[in-house]
Amino acid sequence: MASPPAETAAELLDVVPLIMRSIRAEMRAHRAVDLSVPQFRALAYLNHREGASLSDVADHLGLTLPSMSKLIDGLVERKLVTREFDSVDRRRVTLALTARGHAILQTSHASTQAHLAEVLATLSSAERATIVQAMRALRPLFASEREKELTLARENHGNS
Repeated sequence: MASPPAETAAELLDVVPLIMRSIRAEMRAHRAVDLSVPQFRALAYLNHREGASLSDVADHLGLTLPSMSKLIDGLVERKLVTREFDSVDRRRVTLALTARGHAILQTSHASTQAHLAEVLATLSSAERATIVQAMRALRPLFASEREKELTLARENHGNS
């Protein structure tokens, strides 16, 4: 059952936003009550890109540097994020999640994964296997180099 690239792209454009809307709604429902959506998104970004700069996070969220700085100030105050000077370039400040920041994100992630599992349970085993296969094929096409390295490290760690 061959599918031309344009048809595949059209399906992705139609379906991925629906999936993302469901994921975002579920994650928002399980975030800490006093955490804004932009703060939550900043935590999620830092979870995947430890050591990112303020500019990196601002670009990802679509915020100005002053707005991002204020948002990060709040997360640092609440001990969800740390700021550290880069050991090579003292002008560069890197950001990382604290254990508390990771815990908040983990709780939200686990409940979202459970919700998705409930939704996907309505599919047959073969359909779920097809989805897993498709996701594994798509990951390297869309992942950044850093994400590819992390995936490879996870796979190698699982095989040890």
